Amino acid sequence: MKVTKDKTENSQAYLTVEMEPAEVEESLEKSYRDLVLKTRIPGFRKGKTPRAIFERYYGRQNLLEKAVEALVPEALEKAVKEQEIEPIATPQVEITQNEPLIFKAVVPLRPTVKLGDYRAIRIAEELAKEVTEKDVDDVVDALRHQHSTWEPVTRQVQSNDIATIDIESSVDDKPYITEKAGQYQAIAGASFPAPGFAEEIIGMKKGEEKEFALKFASDDRRTDLAGKEGKFKVKVDEIKQEILPEVNDDLAKQVSADFQTLAVLREKLNANLKARAVEEAKTAFEERVLETATSQAELEFPEVMVVNEIHRLIDQRFRTREQLDQYLKATSKTEEQLHDELHVELQPLATERLKRSLVLGKIAEEEKIEVDETEVDAEVERLLKSSNDEQGRVQAALNSAEVRSSIRQSILSKKTMELVLGIARGTAEAKNEEKEEAK
Repeated sequence: MKVTKDKTENSQAYLTVEMEPAEVEESLEKSYRDLVLKTRIPGFRKGKTPRAIFERYYGRQNLLEKAVEALVPEALEKAVKEQEIEPIATPQVEITQNEPLIFKAVVPLRPTVKLGDYRAIRIAEELAKEVTEKDVDDVVDALRHQHSTWEPVTRQVQSNDIATIDIESSVDDKPYITEKAGQYQAIAGASFPAPGFAEEIIGMKKGEEKEFALKFASDDRRTDLAGKEGKFKVKVDEIKQEILPEVNDDLAKQVSADFQTLAVLREKLNANLKARAVEEAKTAFEERVLETATSQAELEFPEVMVVNEIHRLIDQRFRTREQLDQYLKATSKTEEQLHDELHVELQPLATERLKRSLVLGKIAEEEKIEVDETEVDAEVERLLKSSNDEQGRVQAALNSAEVRSSIRQSILSKKTMELVLGIARGTAEAKNEEKEEAK
């Protein structure tokens, strides 16, 4: 076996492995001896068919594929050890030649992180946004819409009305949306189901029919529709207008039995908005600090780490298999199509999250930040108390090695982030090693 390291870049080693004919023949013989015991050849008992006859019946190419399938992983493992490489994930392999057998492998390596002078970061915290009476009024107005009613009217459709419509449509002579008695809220400026559709509906009367064509934007995220023309035929069956409740004590009681008066409701809304403003200011500060620390760093990491982060983001978006299946059914997409689309959409976010995680991990290493098992125990206990599920089952899950490792990593990230924020504020203590030297 001949191994060549072609190059190393972006924390990936590129190897070319050429197998000796004798090694391939040895694997062919092993595959034959394994398969001949499982395959019935006419005229021979299992395991007794001579190889030459077996190859004619089974196919030499098929046998070679089985041999290569078994040989390549073993050869790759040896090649990686020979080159003193430590993969962090399964390498990508491509067979480039059969005789002699040559394959190429892309081996993902540990990321490299070179931190900037994160100890010099200083960023001023901005005050939380002031909450005004108008802010409270806006929330009250939103609550009115949440508790509104819809009543039929005999006038023309106006913006914000809900129209019950029959619709037939096509794009490139292929069906687009076909529905009877569909509920459509005609909001001027809306882009669904096509730009300008709401404007065509606005002004129509009950019983009126209309045909029109609309063009989809060239940058429409629905790439199968972008830049194309849609043809629509619509009939309005009913028109309903929104009836908003009055702003008084009755509205407060509709929102919750805890609010007997409008004054009490507004007081609670004001407190909630202030708390949210404080949290938003805190989050914005954390974002600026982490962005600064990340921008200073020099990072290299294999693509597989980005792919894994994308999968984590997808898992977060669809928390259960049922949610994923429902989405796939509603969009008429396969899981593979969804992953391909989301890969493109989520790659920038996944890359940024990965960079920040690597930077925080390196800072934790530099600062010698550690997590004690008692801290993990305390977090497990907190999660148990906040869980409404069966305690025994949840406790067993939380105390599994995998979950405890995840909890430990989460605590480590939080402690490291608190340190970095303290540095940015100018209130952080010296490094642990510097404190040890000062003693």
